Amino acid sequence: MSDLYYDPWDVEIDIDPYPTYRRLRDEQPLYYNEKHDFWGVSRYADVDAALRDPQRLSSAKGDILEVVKAEPVMPPGVFINEDPPLHTIHRALVGRMFMPKKMRALEDKVRAFCEACLDPLVGGDRFDFVQDLGAELPMRTIGMLVGIPDADQPSVRAHAHAVLRNKPGEPLPVKKDHYFDGDMFTEYVKWRKKNPSDDLITELLTIEFEDETGTTRKLRTDELLIFLAVIAGAGVETTGRLFGWMGKVLAEHPDQRQALVDDHSLIPVAIEELLRYEPPGPHVARYVAVDDVQFHGQTVPAGSALLMMLASANRDERHFDDPDAFNIHRKPGGHLTFGRGAHFCLGAPLARLEGRVALEEVLKRFPKWDIDIDNARRSRTSTVRGWDTMPALIS
Repeated sequence: MSDLYYDPWDVEIDIDPYPTYRRLRDEQPLYYNEKHDFWGVSRYADVDAALRDPQRLSSAKGDILEVVKAEPVMPPGVFINEDPPLHTIHRALVGRMFMPKKMRALEDKVRAFCEACLDPLVGGDRFDFVQDLGAELPMRTIGMLVGIPDADQPSVRAHAHAVLRNKPGEPLPVKKDHYFDGDMFTEYVKWRKKNPSDDLITELLTIEFEDETGTTRKLRTDELLIFLAVIAGAGVETTGRLFGWMGKVLAEHPDQRQALVDDHSLIPVAIEELLRYEPPGPHVARYVAVDDVQFHGQTVPAGSALLMMLASANRDERHFDDPDAFNIHRKPGGHLTFGRGAHFCLGAPLARLEGRVALEEVLKRFPKWDIDIDNARRSRTSTVRGWDTMPALIS
């Protein structure tokens, strides 16, 4: 009987899951957890293949393990939890937000916000990568794109934060009939109908598209509200966690940090390596829809929940050389942090933009720092792995 045990809610494993991931890849590349009744794959090739198979491995019941198992009723418009062809239609509408032209127009605003956050801290002896930057920037950036007023952003961010919080060691509680809530945007959408502007909400209010029945129409208000809830929630927690890892990992690799100070052109590749090395979203789940699926000669029955361990795949020595080493000179690409295939993360360009600009602005002001690890506080959530605080001592 193997002593190998893994579940995403185990607090002790979560502190450093990589030794457990290595054992899973070597000993049980298809893993079954009897206690919580889910299957898991941990090798790069298996995770990659599973992500590319939306027909058999469905997102329609969610992409978080607890949600898949609860089988909630999904309202129309939760495009991250839809399968083609509906997913394809909705994704194309929202994808307009992340076009390169939109990203280029956003960069100056993101930089100005970083400057406003960091400039008051110059001359001090410490700052916090999460509290002073990571907690604010993702919501502000999405607010700029979507058109969420600054005054409403704290409540939207608090909601996105609360939705993903679980008690340590326990699965996230999921309501079957009320998983996504777009109500917080109702009044704003009414106001925006009367006051159009250059933002995504105005665009989505006016655009016509062909739906799954072949009908050309505009979005219904209930669909738009759900779109906004998904967009506002999806990038806030994950991208925010990237900043804590940025502070910690670069403090632990001062030579590589100095290389970035000396040559900012290395920063985009460093962000890719950071996303590989400590992905804020360590896993995603799917529902085995109609047919059984096979991994390593074993059968995962239809109706099962399958956990795809992205963070394990990113450290698989079958795919990456010396995967447990952080190396900003590594050839970029290949990590699975943003997924693969039909559900590849729509917000990836936004996360990359925020990470690159923020790191450039940090390094301009604070080329050296140490982490006050005794006062760094982990974020206790099973779906997003990272820190609520990451205080840096400026040297």
